[in-house]
Amino acid sequence: MAKKTAHNQKILLMTDSASDISDQDLTEGGIVMLPIPITIDGKGYYERVDFTIPEFYERLSAAKELPVTSHILSLTYQQAYEDAYAQGYTDIINTTITSAGSNMFEAAVFAKKTFFEEHPDAQDRLRITILDSGSYTLGYGYPLVEASKMVKAGKTAEDIVSYLDDFFSTVEIYFAPYTLAYVKKSGRVPAAAAFVGEVLGLRPIISIIDGKTTVIEKVRGDKNLITRLAEVGYANCADKKAPTVVVYGSAAECGEEMSKAISKRFGHSPKALWQAGAAIVINAGPKVVGLIVRGKKRLNTRAREQDYEQV
Repeated sequence: MAKKTAHNQKILLMTDSASDISDQDLTEGGIVMLPIPITIDGKGYYERVDFTIPEFYERLSAAKELPVTSHILSLTYQQAYEDAYAQGYTDIINTTITSAGSNMFEAAVFAKKTFFEEHPDAQDRLRITILDSGSYTLGYGYPLVEASKMVKAGKTAEDIVSYLDDFFSTVEIYFAPYTLAYVKKSGRVPAAAAFVGEVLGLRPIISIIDGKTTVIEKVRGDKNLITRLAEVGYANCADKKAPTVVVYGSAAECGEEMSKAISKRFGHSPKALWQAGAAIVINAGPKVVGLIVRGKKRLNTRAREQDYEQV
């Protein structure tokens, strides 16, 4: 496909509901968000279609079993590509939740292959770029909102892909759950360690980098948790002036406290406070708080489309 300038590009940003982008930001940014299927006590739902994020917290507390998410089907992605093509878009930039924790990136790539097989005429009219964010929640939701501003400012698709790729190569999430019950059920922390941790009142600080979760350290009790979380984020931040963003769960006051701790430690306020959706909450529990920072750049650590060319 011949390179197009910003003047003759019509760019569509696409993602999934685990990005936790607000309805307002979706509307203002013209971002298409595909809903993730989720099963609660044997009944199927679609996140952000059948319930809002706050409503999910209510369903989670009432659930008899831990809800389970599944990946968006390739047929769903293909239909979204069909719709965009019919609307005259020249570029689709589709960003998925980390491929380390979901098959959505693979499904999106397979859908692209099938789409062009069925629409060979689209090869010279539509370009589809699929990015593995290597992250969760605001780790890719926030840069997508920023990318939507770039679209409005007339930046090219190449500029936007470059920005997103660079962001995903440096983004790091640090979060802390206030209970170990959910991380134990999800397997993020071994059951025996979770039991001992609960008895001792330990709160793990967990990192998410390239989709991989690691317990960085444990803090005793809640009193110093947020302050320590801000310290850990600051210590691992390669660019202290880069924007930070706060994510919180059912307790908005935790997000506000996290924001104050960041302002004090970093010397600047977070760009936004976001409420976490199902993908994070199922694994961490409803009361959770965290932040994103820009760490050292990592190369070739996320999935690429060519990895699935033979799929």
